[in-house]
Amino acid sequence: MVAKNAGLPATPADLIDVDEVVGAYYDVVPDPSVPEQRVIFGTSGHRGSSLKTSFNEAHIVAISQAIAEYRKAAGVDGPLYIGRDTHALSLPAWKTAIEVLVANGVTVCIDSRDDFTPTPVVSQAILTHNRAADGTQRFEGPGLADGIVVTPSHNPPTDGGFKYDPVTGGPAPADVTNAIANRANELLGDFRNVKRVPFEQAVKSEFVKRFDYREHYVDDLKNVIDFDVIRDSGVRLGIDPLGGASVNYWPLINEKYGLNIGVIRPEVDPTWRFMTIDHDGKIRMDPSSQYAMKGLVDALNAGAWDKYDLVGGTDPDADRHGIVCPNWGVMNPNHYLAVCVEYLFGGNRPDWPEHTGVGKTLVSSSLIDRVAASIGAPVVEVPVGFKWFVDPLFTGEIAFGGEESSGMSFLRKDGRVWTTDKDGIIPDLLAAEITGKTGKNPAQLHQEQVDRFGESWYSRIDTPTTLEQKQKFAKLDASDVTATKLGGEPIEQILTKAPGNDAPIGGIKVVTKDNWFAARPSGTENIYKVYAESFVSPETLDSVLTEATEVVDKALGE
Repeated sequence: MVAKNAGLPATPADLIDVDEVVGAYYDVVPDPSVPEQRVIFGTSGHRGSSLKTSFNEAHIVAISQAIAEYRKAAGVDGPLYIGRDTHALSLPAWKTAIEVLVANGVTVCIDSRDDFTPTPVVSQAILTHNRAADGTQRFEGPGLADGIVVTPSHNPPTDGGFKYDPVTGGPAPADVTNAIANRANELLGDFRNVKRVPFEQAVKSEFVKRFDYREHYVDDLKNVIDFDVIRDSGVRLGIDPLGGASVNYWPLINEKYGLNIGVIRPEVDPTWRFMTIDHDGKIRMDPSSQYAMKGLVDALNAGAWDKYDLVGGTDPDADRHGIVCPNWGVMNPNHYLAVCVEYLFGGNRPDWPEHTGVGKTLVSSSLIDRVAASIGAPVVEVPVGFKWFVDPLFTGEIAFGGEESSGMSFLRKDGRVWTTDKDGIIPDLLAAEITGKTGKNPAQLHQEQVDRFGESWYSRIDTPTTLEQKQKFAKLDASDVTATKLGGEPIEQILTKAPGNDAPIGGIKVVTKDNWFAARPSGTENIYKVYAESFVSPETLDSVLTEATEVVDKALGE
């Protein structure tokens, strides 16, 4: 159900009171006996709102102490790289974390310019720090680094988020986050007794080091993107950072590589008053949402396209991308993933490992499978969450990992790992490289893929749910699907584990020749999601969604 104000400019009534949100962070104390007020690590760390008593000072004190204890027990004695985005709660939580980490004798690397730091930049810093002299990655031994990113990603302005990256540089696996969350919840009720060093004292201590994240990341980009192609082709790339952490990275990229990049709306405002409203009536900084990006698209269509050949966007922590093309609008992330796969695996990264595969989450479009099959690239299908790509990227099983929610990373040109977390910056630059190399923008290339592989219709429906119902999803199995057909086709597969790694998907996926649906709870919000795709028709997609909803309702109602 799309909200009535979706795509409309934000009004004063839509805006947060920043003082209220930040004040509640310090003033409101969670009750550990209330499940919704405990530390819960979802797909990408702990998220919540200070106004809902789910992201407050107590949470960050407890989590930071738990991380300090975890890394000590794991033998991680190098620096901890910490970054933050532009949400109102990110700066207070960043300060709190530093106070606790310094009290634990942890060396913390903060930005040398006191700037915002995107998620992929922290991942890249960890990985380059942990690289051995021969270029291989180290996962054991002295001096290893890990990191924290303070961000709720594209979530609404009320929200805060706190994510731990171990020595692998990407989202921590469940055994790590469970251990940290369990210890944090033990500390939550007694958080005032956790040792801290006042921030002004902590930031001047020997344990806080200043690190030039921006220069370190931007200088290294030449090893993952072909800037010669972009520069020589003269492609004009517009970028909308959506008021996020990448805002000051683009001018440096432009200058260093002699490109033609224009930054659209270089404004940072924790209320995000310049956004248009997302599909559910909330301000949400999602660069792949046609509703959140409508203001930008309208401005482009009103004459701004004269300046650009294509436009990219990044969310507040720059781990998600969005691609906007003339005469098209915002590309469906699935469609752009398929274009990237064909380009990258089709001869434009000759030094990548032979027989390496395409990593995709099980809710991403089957168009990717069809494209990959056409170029002989194996597909590795994993559960939702970028953490499932971390190990396959290191082993060379995959060279590319992509999510339908506009998350992506891929290997350096020489076949080594770039980041093990989503990077929203490189897909935007890759779009310019693709356009420069092929003479066609990604939307045009997608249309060519449709001509070859068929058109598909894809949808995702989000439904509010409870913690209790979310837990029921884990118990779904094949017996919950009594139907033999889906969208008029015989059911071929009923999956509760991902075919790429046999890991539980936390829900269910039902597949036919030309249709599929998957249902799973969100790892970051109290909603469950039903994804569906049909290569038959929009009407068949509607039928698939109806049948999927019946399966879920029956299972959750028991």
